Amino acid sequence: MTEDRIRDHASALLDAFDTAAPLAPLTASEPALTVPDAYRIAFDLMGRRIARGERPIGWKIGFTNRTIWDEYDVHAPIWGVMYDSGLTIATGAQADCRIAHLHEPRIEPEIAFRISRTPTPGMDEAALLGCFDAVAHGVEIVQSPYPGWVFRPVDTMAAGALHGAYVLGPWLGLAGQAPAPLLRDLASFTLTLRCDDGTEDRGHAANVLDSPLSALRHFVDGISECPFGRGILPGDIITTGTVTRAFPVVPGQIWTTHLQGLALPGLTLRFL
Repeated sequence: MTEDRIRDHASALLDAFDTAAPLAPLTASEPALTVPDAYRIAFDLMGRRIARGERPIGWKIGFTNRTIWDEYDVHAPIWGVMYDSGLTIATGAQADCRIAHLHEPRIEPEIAFRISRTPTPGMDEAALLGCFDAVAHGVEIVQSPYPGWVFRPVDTMAAGALHGAYVLGPWLGLAGQAPAPLLRDLASFTLTLRCDDGTEDRGHAANVLDSPLSALRHFVDGISECPFGRGILPGDIITTGTVTRAFPVVPGQIWTTHLQGLALPGLTLRFL
C-alpha cells in the first residue's frame, strides 16, 4: 500500500474518532488489506495523536479472550496504543468515566501490568515476572467506528485495536512477592462483572490465553515484528484483555467488578 493510502486511512480513522461519525470498514475499499499495512495505518494514526499533544502511556492487547473469538470472527490477539487523554485513575475503587463521545462503547474488565524493564521476545511467563513491578485491575472501554461491530481483523488493527478509554484501579506493588504464588494466582482467579440493570457475567483467568501473563507473552513476541517506533518502554501500562464477555454500555449505568483469587480490589464505575 502506498504512503498516500496509509495517510488517507489514518486521517479517516482519526476524524471518525474525533467526531463519533461512523466509518465503513477499511476493507470495504481495501479488500486485500494486510496485517503489516494495517499496523502501518495504526502507526501513522499514533503519530498524528502525538503531534497534537496526546501522550502514549502503554498498550492494550485485544481479542485475548477465546470465548468471544467466534462472536467477533477474530481468532488471534491484536494490540494498540493507549493515551493519557483516555485514562481515568480510580479514586480508591470508584470512578466516573465519560463515554458519550465513543462509538458503540463496550466494557471489558482486565488485568494490567506496569513495565519496569523492557521484555524481550522468547521470554516465558516466569521470566516476564521480572519485567513489571506492579499489577492492577482496570476496565477498558472499547469502541468500534465500524457500525454494528462488523469488521475484519485487519480493520481492528488499523483502528488502534478499538481502544476507547481506560479506568485504572490501584496498583499492587510486587516487591518482595514470591513468584510461584503470583504465577498461580494470575492463572486461576475469577472475575465477576455486574451492571445495575441486572446484566452479569463471570470469567476465569484462563479465558485470557490461559492467563493475563500468557497474553503478555504473546504480545511481547508479536510486537517485536512491528514496534510502532517505540516498542514496550519502562513505565508502560499493558492491559491484557477482557476476562468476561464485553457488554455495551450507555451513560447513566453503574457497573461493578469483583475479583476472587487475586489480591486486587474490584471497581465501581459510573458512566457519563
